[in-house]
Amino acid sequence: MASLLTVVAVLAVVSGGLCEEKTFLQRAGRAFNSRQYRSLLTVNNGEKFGNWTWPEMCPDGFFAVGFSVRVESNQYGGDDTALNGIRLICAKDGNRNFLYSVESHTGYFGEWSHPQYCPTGVLSSFQLRVEPHQGLFGDDTAVTNVKFRCSSNPMLEGPGMTWGEYSHWSNECKDGGICGIETKMEDYQWALDDSSLNDVRFHCCSQKVR
Repeated sequence: MASLLTVVAVLAVVSGGLCEEKTFLQRAGRAFNSRQYRSLLTVNNGEKFGNWTWPEMCPDGFFAVGFSVRVESNQYGGDDTALNGIRLICAKDGNRNFLYSVESHTGYFGEWSHPQYCPTGVLSSFQLRVEPHQGLFGDDTAVTNVKFRCSSNPMLEGPGMTWGEYSHWSNECKDGGICGIETKMEDYQWALDDSSLNDVRFHCCSQKVR
């Protein structure tokens, strides 16, 4: 009887492994930049350094359902840059098994965090935490963290830094969701003060009516 139970247990483990769902994540880059969008979501506390770079869009029919951030930890007297990038993770029709990622231009410092996802729904609005300009001899970090609100109402906050204050919430992307990103980046300053990510805006796309 003990042998029979052992065989059943092994079969259960094997069958469970065969049925395990796998997730495929593919970098979209600029491949889908021709996608039409309805509006841009912005906030008013972005910093002044750098330039707007290029947009990256989720494929048609895909919307952002999660995100991760590239964040440099506290340098304790060295040059801090805090948030260096935001990566959106896009899914279609709630299917989280095949995903695309978009991120626009990102900085060079820090590590990418583990992704966070809406339990259901899509990302629909955001807040930026920004440390204001620190003066001629101060250490500028600009964007230090980000929050997103899901269309199903939960709020997700990145594991960034605590410097600065959060903006008001952006407008909400209704009847659809966030579908693209464009960043404002300061170029590498070659041993001078780097601030890296200074601002971001997100594209809002409509859900197609079937």
